[in-house]
Amino acid sequence: MPFPIIELRRVRREYRSGDRTIAVLQDVDLSIAEGEMVAIVGPSGSGKSTLMNIIGLLDRPTGGTYAIAGVHTHSLDSDALSRLRREHFGFIFQRYHLLSELTAIGNIEVPAIYAGRPTETRRERAIALLERLGMGERGSHRPGQLSGGQQQRVSIARALMNNGNVILADEPTGALDRQSGEEVLRILGGLHAEGHTVVIVTHDMNVASRADRIIEISDGRIVADRRTRNETAEPQASLAEARAGRSGWGEMTGRLLEAFRMAMLALQAHRLRTFLTMLGIIIGIASVVSVIALGEGSQRKVLANINSLGTNTLEIFPGKSFGDTRSGRIKTLVVADADALAKLTYVAAVTPTVSTSNTVRFGATEANALINGVGDAYFSVKGSKLVAGRLFDSDGVQGMTQDAVIDQNTVTALFADKGLSPIGQTIFVGKVPVRVIGVIAAQQGGFGSSDNLSVYLPYTGVQARFLGDMSLRSVTVRVADDADSSTAEAAVTQFLERRHGNRDFFVLNTDDIRQTITSTIRTMTLLISSIAVISLLVGGIGVMNIMLVSVSERVAEIGVRMAVGARRQDILQQFLIEAVLVCLLGGALGIATALGFGAAFNYFGSNFTLVYSASSIMLAFTCSCAIGLTFGYLPARSASLLDPVAALSRD
Repeated sequence: MPFPIIELRRVRREYRSGDRTIAVLQDVDLSIAEGEMVAIVGPSGSGKSTLMNIIGLLDRPTGGTYAIAGVHTHSLDSDALSRLRREHFGFIFQRYHLLSELTAIGNIEVPAIYAGRPTETRRERAIALLERLGMGERGSHRPGQLSGGQQQRVSIARALMNNGNVILADEPTGALDRQSGEEVLRILGGLHAEGHTVVIVTHDMNVASRADRIIEISDGRIVADRRTRNETAEPQASLAEARAGRSGWGEMTGRLLEAFRMAMLALQAHRLRTFLTMLGIIIGIASVVSVIALGEGSQRKVLANINSLGTNTLEIFPGKSFGDTRSGRIKTLVVADADALAKLTYVAAVTPTVSTSNTVRFGATEANALINGVGDAYFSVKGSKLVAGRLFDSDGVQGMTQDAVIDQNTVTALFADKGLSPIGQTIFVGKVPVRVIGVIAAQQGGFGSSDNLSVYLPYTGVQARFLGDMSLRSVTVRVADDADSSTAEAAVTQFLERRHGNRDFFVLNTDDIRQTITSTIRTMTLLISSIAVISLLVGGIGVMNIMLVSVSERVAEIGVRMAVGARRQDILQQFLIEAVLVCLLGGALGIATALGFGAAFNYFGSNFTLVYSASSIMLAFTCSCAIGLTFGYLPARSASLLDPVAALSRD
């Protein structure tokens, strides 16, 4: 007597229906030997499909025991059951259950993928099986391009892929015409002759008559078990070679690559849904990257404007503050103070400044301008940019020369319509003629407008020719690069208090202004970034919702994958990869959108540009991946926990 490969003892299967318990199978005892061809027959609702699902490990019995090849299944976990399905069973379904995005060869290969067999090996076997079934020329066709009989042959080839010794066929001819049905039965008979154990579930007695043994079931009980012939094929030889595959890291890597490939195929098969899923991520990532670039660009622009006031400088003015009405009468801030400050170790440069306003004239053109009396170090302290000519030096200051440096605004006002170079020209400041020796770029002057016309002369000459007063409007101190500006401010204040005997001056620290504005910009950037992050979260929730919809739409596919041996981990992995791919692709498109926005922003003109950083782009990619993992996990886990038999029943 051949060894019983399938053995059920007092198997029951019950379902809850409201307050009632329905027994679909009742104390079924069944033993099927290797090499047998068995038909299970009975009317609809008799329990024959439930019995086949339990035999194929797609469903678990409520009571009793079931052993496959001597292995009791009641205590096995889902992965162990998947291994038994891969090694022992091949499923042929009435509705074929082929994966629409795969070719015929791709469908046949699926069981071998989960068995960890190498790509070339499984491809060769898939082609060989198709040729054996007369489908060699149809390997690259998708299910939609095949007839019903051809799809059933692909299903049979898939069942044989791992060379399982038990073939389970659920109504294999139910959806076929007579000729195709006869061909399928002939193939099943051939498999039986080769030593496969074949179990057919059918309601057609003509189909059942092809089997060696007919088991009749009614109301969940076996009511008849008779043999139509006494021949039983020799069981198959060892299947070790056919089942051999990669192990360890090789198998894991192969399964991961195949999960990635399947995820890509699934995304391509539903392009519109994939794009709509990405849309929230694209908007969120583009917002985050653009906001960071916008904040960085505006910050640099503001800092550049502040630096035009002087880089790391201290401005010393007479009086208590800018609003002090007595400041004009305070004459204690003098050149000697500037000279004393220049000797301090933490001071890089010092320039006295005086100022007045006057009319400037060249030929018949006149304009009002701010006349600045400065030292030779003024231009380096303020970071002025020389456009043409040269700057006056210390000899010019000591000699009270009538050399002038003008800004670009003054050039435009006096020389624009004359087509002359201002260098070497003589202009009148009031009634005093001065020679233009240099032009600097317009710069922000204190808190005034950068549109003012500015003329720069040695302060000694301005004091003597225009003011008649030796006191200073201010002293500008540039702090050494290695000194802290706040410490320097405190030291300068203390130093001048000792010189003057009281505090009749105030100090404006441009670094404080810079830090305050920078802090404000960062706060605003953080606020807007928070809004962008919220949009990212909304996009992530959208990904989760769409993936949940995807799982519900692909329940039958999940059931098929589990039936051919997919572990829960394989299902989890595939759907998680899909979610991460959606988010990564969305992140890449979001970054591209942000860069495109920046290019358009710069093209259409602005007084500053967006500044992108590698760190913000890396942050965007990290966010994409995190969203995929976080919001993709729940749908992926939901897919992996589906019951195979419940999944297959939803088509």
